[in-house]
Amino acid sequence: MSSGPPVSKNFSTFKPLSSKDAMEEHLLLDSIAWPTAPFLSPHFSLEQTTDPAHSTFTILPLSGGVQWHVGDQLEVGIQMKDFQGHAKKSGGDFLLARLHNRKLEAGVAGRVVDHLNGSYSAVFTLLWEGSAQVEVTLVHPSEAVSVLQQLAREQPFRIFFKSTFRSGTVSENSSCNAYLRQTNQPLCNFTDPRTGEPWFCYKPKKLSCDARINHMRGEPRIKLGAKEKKLLQRKLNMKVSIQASGPSSVTVFPPKKDQPKVRKSSRKSGVSGYYYQGVWQSLCGAKVHQFNDSSAIRECLKGKMVYMYGDSTIRQWFEYLSALLPDAKELFLTSPNRTGPFMMWDITKNIQVTYHCHGPPLSFNPIPTSQLRYIANELDGLLGGNNTVVVVGIWAHFSPFPIELYIRRLQNIRKAVVRLLSRAPGTLVVIRTANLRDLTTNLALVHSDWYTFQRYRVLRAIFEGLKVQIVDAWEMNLAHHLPHNLHPQPPILKNMVNTLLSYICPL
Repeated sequence: MSSGPPVSKNFSTFKPLSSKDAMEEHLLLDSIAWPTAPFLSPHFSLEQTTDPAHSTFTILPLSGGVQWHVGDQLEVGIQMKDFQGHAKKSGGDFLLARLHNRKLEAGVAGRVVDHLNGSYSAVFTLLWEGSAQVEVTLVHPSEAVSVLQQLAREQPFRIFFKSTFRSGTVSENSSCNAYLRQTNQPLCNFTDPRTGEPWFCYKPKKLSCDARINHMRGEPRIKLGAKEKKLLQRKLNMKVSIQASGPSSVTVFPPKKDQPKVRKSSRKSGVSGYYYQGVWQSLCGAKVHQFNDSSAIRECLKGKMVYMYGDSTIRQWFEYLSALLPDAKELFLTSPNRTGPFMMWDITKNIQVTYHCHGPPLSFNPIPTSQLRYIANELDGLLGGNNTVVVVGIWAHFSPFPIELYIRRLQNIRKAVVRLLSRAPGTLVVIRTANLRDLTTNLALVHSDWYTFQRYRVLRAIFEGLKVQIVDAWEMNLAHHLPHNLHPQPPILKNMVNTLLSYICPL
């Protein structure tokens, strides 16, 4: 059964927003607006697009005799060129920057500034003594970003879903999504009555809408020319390092006598933290402590109820704790594809940790409809209190869909968090951000880091100023030397969980 593309490409036409939410959505979309690249004609030449091999970066200033100290700002100039070696004249390239020292296992993310003329700056805060190596990576050329923007605009629902409907011996499958094209076939409306989150399936020919038993991921449906796909090639123009035109590292000396200490960071002025000797040093929020064994973790979680909601990157945290809490009894671990719900319970220390995946769009396969629950509704069902910890991580499954869908999901979650903190102010709420991942051409069409970066920025903005704690998975992945992965490798995962535990047990 084919559903075709959605009838509406404007998410805001589906359901009216309150004036406050509509204004916030408008401001958020403005805040993440990307520089417009020159029009990409159907006859474009790859030779005229951004080439990381010809592009270079330079540590500034160019004159010698400069000495850097801990606490200083290091600026790097970046000049992008095309495959013919010509300097680019417009912005819009998606760049990442990192400063690192492998021997010290140190690393920090840089802030990239687009000057809209083919040149960029990367700015770093110097946070350790010794060598500091600059690394600049082209994730996507501006022309590829234009293709991704076009896909998001013209094919906003690039993954479709299925559900099985069953009654007795009769079984039918049907296409489902947050939007479906209106046809002669009736629709089953599974929109959540409390949050208003939209979800529809085409009605089966023989069965009623009430016969739906599960939710499954379908196949991506993307129309893109072979020429445009060339803009998303590994080792050529996607996630490729840019070389230095001169020295690529600096030597950092101890802070000057009158040098102020690096202060707690704010999102407007700095970074969330950095690695030193492989350990994440937070610059905002609680000081990160090391919980290296089961006894330390059990003591921290003593008497706590920890509720984890989200995707598989949150499930990683549950699995990490489960492995380090050998005395905890695990329940509900027979669910297919590890979708949950999961629970572990340490009777001796009175610890309860649960995990539940978030509601559609959800690319797990399959999941019973009885387990399709929205985070906002789950939070409204919590009593909360001083011994309650709520962990939320929701991002990866929203990349192939309009960002407005993601904004509204986060708005609903935020409202539920506000209600929870109003009735139980002692509740600890921790939000995990998105992270980078490995990319192939086909994966980039639905889960590009550029799509993820937009959602990362939106999440940070929506929870800004709220009494919640943030685990900045984006920076923790970017600053680390390990390859990007949807599910971060154990050293990064350990630092994430230690950050969570440090929020729970700050002393």
